[in-house]
Amino acid sequence: MFDVKKVEMEWGGQTLTLETGRIARQADGAVLATLGETVVLCAVTAAKSVREGQDFFPLTVHYQEKFSAAGRIPGGFFKREGRATEKETLTCRLIDRPCRPLFPEGFYNEINVICQVMSYDGVNEPDILAMVAASAALTISGVPFMGPIGAARVGYKEGEYQLNPSMEEVAEGELDLVVAGTQGAVMMVESEAKELAEDVMLGAVQFAHDACKDVAGLIIDLAEQAAKAPWELAPTEDNSGIKEDLRKLVGDDIAAAYKLTDKSARSDALNSVRDKAKEKYADEDGQTQMTAGKMVKKLEAEIVRGAIIKDGTRIDGRKLDQVRPIEAMVGLLPRTHGSALFTRGETQAIVTTTLGTKDAEQMIDGLDGLSYTNFMLHYNFPPYSVGEVGRFGFTSRRETGHGKLAFRALRPVLPTVEEFPYTIRVLSDITESNGSSSMATVCGGSLAMMDAGVPLARPVSGIAMGLILEGEEFAVLSDILGDEDHLGDMDFKVAGTEKGITSLQMDIKVAGITQEIMKSALEQASGGRTHILGEMSKALNSVRTEMSEHAPRIETLQINKEKIREVIGTGGKVIREIVAETGAKVDIDDEGLIKVSSSDKSQIDAAIAWIKGLVEEAEVGKVYDGKVVNLVDFGAFVNFMGGKDGLVHVSEIKNERVEKVADELSEGQEVKVKVLEIDQRGKVRLSMRVVDQETGEELEDTRPPRENKPRGPRRDGAGGGGRGRGRDGGGGGRGRGRNNDGPKDEGGDIPLPSSITED
Repeated sequence: MFDVKKVEMEWGGQTLTLETGRIARQADGAVLATLGETVVLCAVTAAKSVREGQDFFPLTVHYQEKFSAAGRIPGGFFKREGRATEKETLTCRLIDRPCRPLFPEGFYNEINVICQVMSYDGVNEPDILAMVAASAALTISGVPFMGPIGAARVGYKEGEYQLNPSMEEVAEGELDLVVAGTQGAVMMVESEAKELAEDVMLGAVQFAHDACKDVAGLIIDLAEQAAKAPWELAPTEDNSGIKEDLRKLVGDDIAAAYKLTDKSARSDALNSVRDKAKEKYADEDGQTQMTAGKMVKKLEAEIVRGAIIKDGTRIDGRKLDQVRPIEAMVGLLPRTHGSALFTRGETQAIVTTTLGTKDAEQMIDGLDGLSYTNFMLHYNFPPYSVGEVGRFGFTSRRETGHGKLAFRALRPVLPTVEEFPYTIRVLSDITESNGSSSMATVCGGSLAMMDAGVPLARPVSGIAMGLILEGEEFAVLSDILGDEDHLGDMDFKVAGTEKGITSLQMDIKVAGITQEIMKSALEQASGGRTHILGEMSKALNSVRTEMSEHAPRIETLQINKEKIREVIGTGGKVIREIVAETGAKVDIDDEGLIKVSSSDKSQIDAAIAWIKGLVEEAEVGKVYDGKVVNLVDFGAFVNFMGGKDGLVHVSEIKNERVEKVADELSEGQEVKVKVLEIDQRGKVRLSMRVVDQETGEELEDTRPPRENKPRGPRRDGAGGGGRGRGRDGGGGGRGRGRNNDGPKDEGGDIPLPSSITED
C-alpha cells in the first residue's frame, strides 16, 4: 500500500532520517524528518498555473509547533494552537530566506510550504530539522527548485565547535549559529555570539557549511529514489529588444537619477523614468507592459552595479568603505527611563528603554514549558518611515525578524540578574529608513540602555554590508542604502563591541558566496563598527550612574532559605502586610533572594527593615527602633526588628520610679530600646532608660545597683520570694505562690529584670 522511501545518516552524534511515501501523499512533496526523537513533517504544494497579471513569486512558508509533540496542553482559554508565536515566525523566516533565491527568475507559481512539529524530545531543536525537511520536500516535489540546501546549528565552547548542540549547551557556550547552504556555497547565516573574533565566526560558518553539505547529499540520495518528474518550464522569452529600446529611451535618465544623493529627489526622478517607459508601451498588451516594467528595473540594476564595479562610484558618491554621517543623542524624551535618537544618513530610529520589576517579565509558553525572560526588544517600522501609505498597527514578520536580530546583538552585553535585577524593554520606532534600520536599532538600543543606567559590559554598534558580484569581480559596500540592498546580491549585517562580534546575519540573492568574500566583508565591517562606536561615544561614553527619577528602584536581599516562610507567612499573610504597609513590591524566590522595588526609596527602606526584622536575630547590647504594641501593669511590650517583640519592664522605662505605665507610654508610640538579655527560650528583655529617646545614643547607666538580700524561709501558700513589688504587697519576681496577688510572669514566659528577681 505504501511505497516508502527512507534514507539516514549519522549526524552530530544522532541519526538523521528522511522518509517519504507514507504520509501526506496528496501533496506534491512530503517528508518526515527525524533526529533523535524529534520529528517534523513538511508538505509542499504548488499551483499548476499563474494568476493573470502576477509578476512576483508567491512563496509562503508556515511552521507550527504542536504542543502535543512535547506532551503538553496549550495554556490560555482556548487550549489549542493559535496565531504564530515569535519563535514560529522566526523559523518561517529561517526556511524562507535560503530557499527563495533558489527558484528561477520568472517562476511565479504559488508554492505553499507547511512544516509541523509532530514530536519533540527536548534535546534536538525542531527548527533545523524543519529547514532540512522543507528542503527535502521541495527537492522531491518536481518544482524548479535549484537546491537542495542543508542546514546546521553550531555552538562554540572552550575553543571547540559543536554540531547541533542542545539549547542547554548553547546557553553554556559562546555561540548560537544557524547556517543554510547548498553543496557549493553558503546561502544564509543567523547568529548570536559572546563577543567572538572575526576568524572564530568565519571558522564557525565554514564548520556549519561542511555539515550542510552532508545533509544536502542525503537529500539527493532521497531524491534519486523518490523525486517526481521535474516541471516543464515555459521557454524564456527574448526581451532583449524591449530592453535595448528602453536603454535608448531612459538609460541616461536612470544614470542621472542615481547621481542624486537625496533619497526623495532620486525617488521622484526614477518615478518619472518609469512613467516615461509606461507611456511608450501604453498601447501594448498587459504582458508587454509588465515586461517593460521589469526591463526598467534591470536597466537600473545594470547601471548602478556597473558604476560600482568599474570605478567604485556609489549612488550617494561615497567610497566603498565609507559610512554615512552619524548623529546620536540621548535623553531625548523626558519621562522615559532612557531614550536615544540615532540618525545615520537617511535612516533614523527613536529608541527607548523601560525598566520594570519581576512582575513585568515576559512569560513564554512553548514546547519546553513555561519560561520567563527579563529582556525584550520590539521593533516597529511604520509606513511613513519610507514616505509610503500602508497598513499600520500589526506586527509583520519582517518587524519580528529585525527586532530579533537587534535582540541577539544586544543580549550578550547585558548584566546578569544578580548585577541588575530589572526587567528591561527596548522599543525601537523607525522614523526614517534608507537602509539598515535594524542596525540603527542596535546602536540606538545600546545608547538608550546606557542612558537608563543599564550597566552594559560594552556599547554595541552595528553595520550592514552589501555585495555586488559580477562574474569573478566583486565589491563589498559598507553601510548600504536601501537601493544598494535592492539592487545588490547580499545583505550582510554585523554587530559587535570593540572586543568582538555579538551577532551576524547574512542573506544571499545569488547562488551563494565564497569564503573569500565573507572574509573581506567581515574585515571591512570591523572598521565600520569601530567608526560608529566612536560617533556614539560623542553622545554618551559611559553608563549613567543615576537612573531616571521615574524608574523603579530595586534592591536585593539574600536571606537563609529556612527563613522564607517567616517572610511569606501563612497563606502569604506577612508578605501581603509588608506590601500594604510600605507600598513597596516584594518578590522572593526559592533560594531566598528577595527583590524589593518602588520608585520611592523610603518605601524600599521600610520594607527591607521589616524583612530584616523577621529574619535577623536580635543582638544583646544593640539599640533598635521600636513601637509600643501592648501595655500591661508590669511594663510594655515593644515590637522591634519588624516581627520581634520584647518586654520593657516598668523598672526599665525611666531611671526614676514609674507608678503607672500608661502615664509614660501609649500604644503605637515610637521608642528606642536596648536589648538587655535574650533567654534560652528566645524571650527578649529591653530597656528604654539607657537610651536617649531623641538621638538613639546609648546612655550610661547611672542608677546604683541594688543590694541582694537573702531569701527568708518559705511558708506554704506564700507568694514568691525576692523583692516583691506588687502594688498589693504580693510577691514580685518569679514567685509562683498560689496566693501571690502581685504581677506574675505568667508561668515563666516573660523573664523579668534581674534587679527584681529572687536572689
